[in-house]
Amino acid sequence: MSVGVLTRRPARGATALYGGRLWRPTPYQVFGFLFWLVMSLAYWRVPLCCDAGQHAAVVERLRADLFAPRHPTADLPGAGSPFYSPYAFAEGVFARLTGFDGREVLRVAGPVNLLVLLTGVGRFTRALTARPWAPVLALAALTLLWGTERVVWSGSLGLLPLTGTLGAPAVCAIGLTFWAWAWTATRARDDRAVRFVGPDGLRGFAGYVALGALYGLILLVHPIVAVSAVTGGVALVAGRQRGRCAGKALRWAATGCTALLTAAVWPYFDVLALVGDTRLDASYRRLYDGLAGHVWLALAAGLPALWLRARREGARDPLVLMFALDCLVVAYGWVSGRYAYGWTVGLALVPLQWAVAVELAAPRPWRTGRKVLAALAAGAACAGFLVVHAGAVVPRALDPVGFAQPPRPPAYDWAARHIGPGEVVIADGSRAARAIAGYGANLVAPVRPDPALGERERLRRVAEVRAYLAPDTTRAARAAVVRRHHVRWLLLTPRHAVPEEAVVVAWSRRTGEVLARVG
Repeated sequence: MSVGVLTRRPARGATALYGGRLWRPTPYQVFGFLFWLVMSLAYWRVPLCCDAGQHAAVVERLRADLFAPRHPTADLPGAGSPFYSPYAFAEGVFARLTGFDGREVLRVAGPVNLLVLLTGVGRFTRALTARPWAPVLALAALTLLWGTERVVWSGSLGLLPLTGTLGAPAVCAIGLTFWAWAWTATRARDDRAVRFVGPDGLRGFAGYVALGALYGLILLVHPIVAVSAVTGGVALVAGRQRGRCAGKALRWAATGCTALLTAAVWPYFDVLALVGDTRLDASYRRLYDGLAGHVWLALAAGLPALWLRARREGARDPLVLMFALDCLVVAYGWVSGRYAYGWTVGLALVPLQWAVAVELAAPRPWRTGRKVLAALAAGAACAGFLVVHAGAVVPRALDPVGFAQPPRPPAYDWAARHIGPGEVVIADGSRAARAIAGYGANLVAPVRPDPALGERERLRRVAEVRAYLAPDTTRAARAAVVRRHHVRWLLLTPRHAVPEEAVVVAWSRRTGEVLARVG
């Protein structure tokens, strides 16, 4: 026997210590880590904004009582509130273990949600293509290809909105949606024979059940995100699965049933009852106003890329189907007046953004059409960055031209230090009411509709607050409101005078608001 067969060639260089190849990070691992670091710092440098007060209030209630939390923003029972999702429950457990308050938990949740989102983006992109630079381009498209009108809501994943919404449950739900789509695409293109017996059959069936549980979790965390998650999943199955197989159909049916069962067994609220709830639709009407200005860059770069895919792959291309279904959902929201479905506009752009990323990740040489697409996408990304998103990552001290900065709403620490946990506040400003509840205070009249409180009762309380603040209301009538709702504090803007019986204890130099004690 020859010596060459018996001897093993020794490993040389840096790999000699391990006896194998040296690990090298992928382009997405490098750029994804840098993106996670920069955006986490950007999120921490700006004050909490938007609905952060509401989410912090939910954490505060769960920190006080995990299994029977009160209403998120009022001293009322909280049974039936959709804010008490598995995501919020995990935040409540974390708050109890660490002693963090609700606002501190949101600060921690931002980088965690971003990690879920980034890993989901990578998994979903790899399920569509093996091109190594595709996830990097998808992340760039996701955060830059929107529009030139500044809009901040938790469904927008642009650089600027993310600085204020990373701690929101919607970001985590969207990240889980990318994971669910990646898993769905992998199983839809699996052409192996379906087995129902033996270890392989049980493992395969368990995978579909686990996928259904993931969709059910998304439904509980954010029901509107779940609408886009389901339409995307249907598009991936219709576009990737070839042939007809009764076994596959039964497994997909098991996925759907598991999702519904997961949502049905959650004890805090009935998610299916939210389907007919129209109370929040009016607050989402603004998402349809100026819609073209919010998304035109994505349309300008994404529609040509999607057309190239449709021309090459046909109408059953998953991204083409996904975009068509998402457009139907958005259009339904406009036509029916169910404006809450307009929230899905952000996820409706995903097929366009991913079509651009996959096309531009193709190896060279490129044909003329792809070169034109590259120039168009680069121009759109630069326009979006310079007009809208640059202020998210360029500090004001280093800003040479005055980029639009993330919103910086006033903080209410100056008032919260005087208000004890659970004490009741009358606030005459929507911004103040949304924020102060996040410090553990209760409101007489919650700002947002919530199934835990009947809308008629909420509106009655709103009317009581307006009557209390009216200049012609008598002192006796104000005292009756204070006794009925156990009011302890007034948080008033300069629009209203402080009642004569109230004692001012603090005020804000920035906003002119005052905190006064009553009762």
